[in-house]
Amino acid sequence: MKFTKKSHSCVVLDKDGRRLVIDPGAFSEEDAAAGADAVLITHEHPDHFDEGRLRAALEARPGAEVWTLKSVADQIAAAFPGRVHTVGHGDAFTAAGFDVRVHGELHAVIHPDIPRVTNVGYLIDDGAVFHPGDALTVPDQPVDTLMLPVMAPWNKISEVIDYVREVKPRRAYDIHDALLTDLARPVYDRQIGALGGAEHLRLTPGDAAEL
Repeated sequence: MKFTKKSHSCVVLDKDGRRLVIDPGAFSEEDAAAGADAVLITHEHPDHFDEGRLRAALEARPGAEVWTLKSVADQIAAAFPGRVHTVGHGDAFTAAGFDVRVHGELHAVIHPDIPRVTNVGYLIDDGAVFHPGDALTVPDQPVDTLMLPVMAPWNKISEVIDYVREVKPRRAYDIHDALLTDLARPVYDRQIGALGGAEHLRLTPGDAAEL
């Protein structure tokens, strides 16, 4: 499986000639979803879901399909009959040849006065990869590669470190990092790497690694 980092929370997985894209939002490249056979969206916030860009990708690739929660599916399903699938915690499905299980129900708390939206995470190929979206969800099975949300209005570094410790992945790659300045990155790298208990890695958007 080839993993390509896109900006912010978007990741691309390629396997056996097929492509799966997760969370191609407004903070990601405009063409992040282009060429996808399947797209997974964790929740409705614009840094994870850009309706216009997703529609353009689906129109350009008639065979592409989307799996997401109801709040997102309701916005695009009518335009793409049979191609947008609503999922929730506990569901399992196959998308572009990847086996996917859904974990989680709610977005992390930003502030008690801000209502929580729904959020799901996606466990890919029996734990090979886990993308939690905007939550610190712990799957009920081992994770090899964790996509780690390192910088957000809803988290702090101690929570990020404890999350890595709880999931216990073999390695963790930074995502949700568009708000993290280059000046601060070495601090995050050092602290998460030293205290998380897993190999901590970071790719520049556009770079790739074999998983």
